[in-house]
Amino acid sequence: MSVPPDLHLHYIQACQNLGQPENPFIAHVLQEADKNDKIRCTKGITLKIAGNNHLVPVQRVTDDDLQVLVSVLRHTVYVTGLDLRCNLLTDAGAKHVAAFLQENSTLQYLNLMFNDIGISGAELIARALHRNKTLAYLRMTGNKIGNKGGMFFASMLQINSTLEKLDLGDCDMGMQCLIAIATALTQNKSVKAINLNRPLLYSQEEETTVHVALMLKNNSSLVELHLCKHEMKNFGVERLCEALCDNSSLRYLDLSCNKITCDGVKFLVELLKRNQTLEILDLNANRIEDDGAIYLSEALALNNRTLQALSVVSNNISGKGLVALSDAMRTNTELSYIYIWGNKFDEATCAAFSELIQMGRLKPNCTDVEPYEVDGQVHLAELSHGLKKHYYYTPSCGEVTKKDANASLAIVAVSEH
Repeated sequence: MSVPPDLHLHYIQACQNLGQPENPFIAHVLQEADKNDKIRCTKGITLKIAGNNHLVPVQRVTDDDLQVLVSVLRHTVYVTGLDLRCNLLTDAGAKHVAAFLQENSTLQYLNLMFNDIGISGAELIARALHRNKTLAYLRMTGNKIGNKGGMFFASMLQINSTLEKLDLGDCDMGMQCLIAIATALTQNKSVKAINLNRPLLYSQEEETTVHVALMLKNNSSLVELHLCKHEMKNFGVERLCEALCDNSSLRYLDLSCNKITCDGVKFLVELLKRNQTLEILDLNANRIEDDGAIYLSEALALNNRTLQALSVVSNNISGKGLVALSDAMRTNTELSYIYIWGNKFDEATCAAFSELIQMGRLKPNCTDVEPYEVDGQVHLAELSHGLKKHYYYTPSCGEVTKKDANASLAIVAVSEH
């Protein structure tokens, strides 16, 4: 049996060699890692050095701290995941990350979300992935790499054949790099999930959506696609649905926080009638209203037996539409998750969803409402469930063991790679 490395001891030595003070938070994480039995059975571990950890004292990781850390991990085969979210890393830190990615051959998961990495840092990391053959999941969320930084990742996707999940949400990317990424994904066969949320778009012509639709016609490997806050209207939805009618791989489509109305839902309804692979549809924060909810409910009740999760949170739906969706769940036994908070609940809505929960058709952890009674009248309270419950954070205490009410990139375990 192989002898596990003493990561903490090596870290102390590296600090001395490089003339850097020890970061007590990094030291604590490495001490805990040394105790981990997974090292001894070579399953691999993820070092969680997130700067937003509230359970232990945190001294956020700087570029200099990272230089010491990667010197320790450079030839360590037991560390397969590295979570550095919410720290103080800049382009200088990205240089250390890039050098590490070029030399390390075991890291599968790297989380750099919400640091201060810019264009030059994005270039370094993207170029490192031209050569890296092991990293499967990269989160750059919230680093303001802009349009130029996004172009480097678009170029990387033309070369890299290992990366399976890429999160570029909230990165201030523009139309040019979104089109370039969509074009690269037309040929890329390895990426299974991509997040392109909240780009900075200054056109109302929906050019980016058109290019994404063209990509979906040719791509047969993408399983999960996030297009939140794309200023998408009914025209864009129509283009996507036309493409997805012939797509047999996409299972999760995120169209939240767009400008989709009940007329756009008509195209989604036609898609649900023909597509046999889509399992999760996120329409959170659109404007489908009662007519859109009724269109969806009719398709789900009569034509579709594939969709498992639907979010219509904050869509200006009143009792008429919500009751129609609850009726669809009685007929369609495949639809297991439904999220409705933020709409206009009336007495009929409360009674309908309360009955679904009480009869066991809708499990409490598969929706975002919970019934309660006051003076003989049923009301619905909000639960903190949803498709993106752990998108911006994961629990500090323990692992997310159940995937109920969570379908986002953030909850996929590293071991699943």
